[in-house]
Amino acid sequence: MPIKTEFRDKAIRSYVIRAGRMTPAQRLAFDHSWDYYGLHLDDGLLDVEQAFGASAPLIVEIGFGMGDSLLQMARAAPDSNFVGVEVHPPGVGSILRQATDAGLNNLRIYMADAVDVLEECIPESSLDRLQLYFPDPWHKKKHLKRRLVQAPFMQLLRSRLRVGGVFHMATDWQPYAEHALDVMTHAEGYYNCVGLDCYAEKPDYRPETKFERRGERLGHGVWDLLFAREA
Repeated sequence: MPIKTEFRDKAIRSYVIRAGRMTPAQRLAFDHSWDYYGLHLDDGLLDVEQAFGASAPLIVEIGFGMGDSLLQMARAAPDSNFVGVEVHPPGVGSILRQATDAGLNNLRIYMADAVDVLEECIPESSLDRLQLYFPDPWHKKKHLKRRLVQAPFMQLLRSRLRVGGVFHMATDWQPYAEHALDVMTHAEGYYNCVGLDCYAEKPDYRPETKFERRGERLGHGVWDLLFAREA
């Protein structure tokens, strides 16, 4: 039975659709590659073996932007299956083009809202890792309710993680990191992989992005959180 959250009930989204035109190459990638890489909400629960041609650890990333880091991870871990979720067409077009050029067969894409994907398409106890990297921090007080890391969402996610499956968040916005650490510390059915009230070191599997390197040059910090589902 899908878990309904306050995000769905009040039509509050963790993103806004921003203007952005696709390049000719991105449009061409949609025309040529969406039928292979694209997944649809209307298809219902994801059959991993059918979608990928093989069963393997399943990793989902929410909000992959232009897709550079997700593509690097998929290339570096061919024995895992990766699903990217993004609402912005230019980013989807970009990763479709790159995935096609690289000949990847362990990557699939939803262009849809992450809550819809988790509720309608991801089977219970199927995820090995859910990645949320540098989400919009929604720093204004009136927008805090838009942050994806909230107690109801984390319980929806817990039902989709396998026992021991990991929620991995990275952010360069310290107030959001502190908010997320508080939410996760009090979230039922999770434990901090690195110790109570602790942030994690960046795991080797998470690529360092251009955005992240630029922030480090400007003196910005980055905070990683790793929380796993308990039995």
